[in-house]
Amino acid sequence: MGKATGFLEYERAEASYLPVGERIRGWDEFIVPQAPAALTTQAARCMDCGVPFCHAAFVVEGQSIGCPLANLIPEINDLVYRGELEKAYLRMSRTHPFPEFTSRVCPALCEGSCTLGEHEPAVTIKEIERYVIDEMIRRGKLAPRMPRVSTGKRVAVVGSGPSGLACADLLNQLGNAVTVFERADRAGGLLMYGIPNMKLDKNLVLGRVGLMKDEGIRFELGAEVGTDYPVLSVMKDFDAVVLCGGSTAERTLNVAGAELFGVMTALRFLTQSTANVLDGRLIDGLPNIDGRNVVVVGGGDTGTDCVATAIRRGAASVAQIEIMPEPPEERGADNPWPLWARVKKTDYGQHEAIELFGADPREYCTTVKEIIGEAGKVTGVKTVKVEWRQTGAVEISGTEIERPCDIVLTAMGFTGPERLLIDQLSLDTDAAGRVAVRQPGSFRTNTPTVFTAGDMRRGPSLVVWAIDEGRRAAQCCHNYLAER
Repeated sequence: MGKATGFLEYERAEASYLPVGERIRGWDEFIVPQAPAALTTQAARCMDCGVPFCHAAFVVEGQSIGCPLANLIPEINDLVYRGELEKAYLRMSRTHPFPEFTSRVCPALCEGSCTLGEHEPAVTIKEIERYVIDEMIRRGKLAPRMPRVSTGKRVAVVGSGPSGLACADLLNQLGNAVTVFERADRAGGLLMYGIPNMKLDKNLVLGRVGLMKDEGIRFELGAEVGTDYPVLSVMKDFDAVVLCGGSTAERTLNVAGAELFGVMTALRFLTQSTANVLDGRLIDGLPNIDGRNVVVVGGGDTGTDCVATAIRRGAASVAQIEIMPEPPEERGADNPWPLWARVKKTDYGQHEAIELFGADPREYCTTVKEIIGEAGKVTGVKTVKVEWRQTGAVEISGTEIERPCDIVLTAMGFTGPERLLIDQLSLDTDAAGRVAVRQPGSFRTNTPTVFTAGDMRRGPSLVVWAIDEGRRAAQCCHNYLAER
């Protein structure tokens, strides 16, 4: 490394944030990056560790170790330390097509496996990545990369989320003519509508899509394959099809009152809220949250985004109900480094709620038993505490309470992909309802010219895993077409 003793000399420093009272008045990103000189110092903390687990890119017993994309993190950090940002970006681009996305929404699996992080605070890998890509954008260095060859093959990619964009990007670079079908009015999938603007500025998504268009990729927006665009036409017009439709069938509450007005799934709420932010118009079905009491059912990133979005829409109070137990403050014996640490984290939405309402909005080991309403509208929720046993969650007698509530947002995860294309293409699925592939790692379905990637194949996961899936599916599809 450029500064072999940097990890001994410098402490970890992180970006700051706009004050809560200021940032909740709008929808802009609120991170205040460190100065370039400070980030150069942070890059110097990267050790000459010998075995860089940060880019290990593998899974052990279902737990991640390192970056799924196998980013060349020590090399990138070294180049940043030396001030060679353009070379750092080129090195990053060898494995990663969209660092502007992951440097904002990825939980930084790489930092969780940083060798320095075993005993000291990890290297600020995520912030360094953001610094590199943002500086390249500022300098105007993101130019179209035109494919050098043409295979003469045409491929349809269904879905423009992170897996679909990554798949289309690599297929195009390999010389295939690519058309991306997206049923929404803007490309980007969950990057566009599932993640709030203050977490991922939509201009970054639009900018990347525009660059991909300049590289020759065609985008068909407002075109849902299976309805607007018949499946038979896709199969006839293209040499191969890659399904990247995500896992968008949401898990819903199965309790009395779930049909009342004011109950809404997280994905629908976040989608409509972002559409309202982008278009400046009222969206049919988007509830008025100003001055209302909101209950978010479910944790995770989606639950956090619902909390933060409700706050920006003027909620009088926000409570977050989580059926799972409260995570530990420190790693357990069954969760050693370099595995991703399963510990309690307080994210931006909770921090905002704590400052505004005076308490952490999260309530663990709690579930909704009934939604109460009058005249077809939500007026409250009845919750109960649960105890976790070997057989699962068991309600604790005498712990039921009824709390006033006007809006219930369900962020309880997803049950799998939607069935439309699965049924029309007669695709095999696994026990979890995900599209099955013929062989592990092949990404090829039981229909010879149909491939699948992302959450549609692996189930609900992270943006970085979706990008990895899309790239590997693209290579698999390209290899198949090259042999025909």
